[in-house]
Amino acid sequence: MLTQLYVRDFAIVRELSLAWEPGFTVLTGETGAGKSILIDALALVLGERADSEVIRHGCARAEVSAGFALKPSSRAAKWLRENDLFGDQECVLRRVIEADKPSRGFINGRPVPIQMLRELGECLVDIHGQHEHQSLLRRDAQREILDDYAGLEDSVRTLAGHYRDMETLRERLAMLKQRTADREARVEWLTHQVRELDALALAADEIPALEEEHARLANGAELIEGVQSLAQAITEDEEAAVARQLARAVNRLESLVKYDHKLGEIATLLNEASIQIDEAGSRLNHYLESLELDPSRLQSVERRLSTVHDLARKHKVKPEELPAVHERLRAELNEIENLDTSLGKLEEDLGKANALYLKAAKEITRARLGAAKKLAKAVTGEMQELGMPGGSFEVNVTPLPEGESSAHGLERIEFLVSANPGQPARPLAKVASGGELSRISLALQVVLAGTGRIPTLIFDEVDVGIGGRVAEVVGRKLRALGETRQVLCITHLAQVAAQGTQHVQISKQTEGKDTVAEAIPLAERERTMEIARMIGGVEISKQTLAHAKDMLERASA
Repeated sequence: MLTQLYVRDFAIVRELSLAWEPGFTVLTGETGAGKSILIDALALVLGERADSEVIRHGCARAEVSAGFALKPSSRAAKWLRENDLFGDQECVLRRVIEADKPSRGFINGRPVPIQMLRELGECLVDIHGQHEHQSLLRRDAQREILDDYAGLEDSVRTLAGHYRDMETLRERLAMLKQRTADREARVEWLTHQVRELDALALAADEIPALEEEHARLANGAELIEGVQSLAQAITEDEEAAVARQLARAVNRLESLVKYDHKLGEIATLLNEASIQIDEAGSRLNHYLESLELDPSRLQSVERRLSTVHDLARKHKVKPEELPAVHERLRAELNEIENLDTSLGKLEEDLGKANALYLKAAKEITRARLGAAKKLAKAVTGEMQELGMPGGSFEVNVTPLPEGESSAHGLERIEFLVSANPGQPARPLAKVASGGELSRISLALQVVLAGTGRIPTLIFDEVDVGIGGRVAEVVGRKLRALGETRQVLCITHLAQVAAQGTQHVQISKQTEGKDTVAEAIPLAERERTMEIARMIGGVEISKQTLAHAKDMLERASA
């Protein structure tokens, strides 16, 4: 849920910071005070399109940030983990808009593309009443709502898996059938390549050994000369050999140990060094005896390395990748040579996958059809209570054209509404009135209270065109919805405002030539005054105050 909203230099807001509580929060204030500015700011941080016009006059940039508390199992938390942005069950979104630069977005302190803000925002907040923010107007969201209502989330996820398996098999089958067209030419080409690589018979670890052997054979003369020189210097020179000089040093030092035992440790070290020097000399002589410099072997190694590099260039890979190329080409040749068997196996597998998909899809279709009727009836009933007498709600389940299917099933889902008696049902997206759309959204959310995926709901203009008893009903519905979700509502009606569990007043102040908006959470006394203002207008009488107090007491009871 939304826990914090910070806005700076946005429209007529200089700076404000608001903490938000669970339940039902109302935002009230005079017309033009800037109530919708907060919703616009929140929409901006959730990924809506930015315009430098929103920057407060005289400022270089605007900034909005919003904090959210997340359940580990929520869609938002899952999205954050998938994108490596999860941060200890908390999420902070930030948006910066500058006059002469592209806007920037941040999630948990890390810069991200605005599209990622939008994707995450769709998991966090749903804004009802302004068409450009309405997730409810999207057909995929309508399908998800019906599936949630019918308890089909797991079934649809399984269906999507069957669909992916089916599509993978279709792609492989199409590829094999395409190969059939040029089968003979492909087999001839592959046979030649595989035979060539068979003849090479290159082992996976052979190249380093070949290169090492080639280096030894190609530099044999230098190796012999160098090793002989070292052997001479270490052990063979009668006077200057290192071994002989070290032996004399050891004898001399051992003769001095009897005068000072501290020299014993040094003598031991020299003795060990003498042994190592003798061993090194012995190994150099052994190396010289075993060194074979066969010119014909050098030619053989050079020819093999040349063949390896030629084939590597031919297949456009590194020499060490040739064994993998060999295996791949051999596998493709075997597959094509056994193409008829492979095609038959793939067609059989595709048939099985298709049967699994159709079985699951038909079960989902039956469940959707049953749930669609129940959902339509329940939402229609709520609409009657919300000031839309005679209005109706329908869920249209339309089969896809013959032969078509999708990862989500065999039908399209669309919500249709008739706002007034005698009017034909039309797609929800074509409902003209913002107030009607908000109330239809509210009716849906009330019915779906226990199944909704989005934790925070915002209703703007939900009370347009209503009053009296209907307004009180709307307020009660919103308060009840706030028991399972976080609900924010901009309202002009005292009957709705009185039902809030948190009340924020938006006001506009003039400071010299500057106009700024402020948002103030109201305590009990200030809230009574605000409800009285909404009831009575400019002059607030004792009777108006008493009425306001009574409304708040009845709401809390």
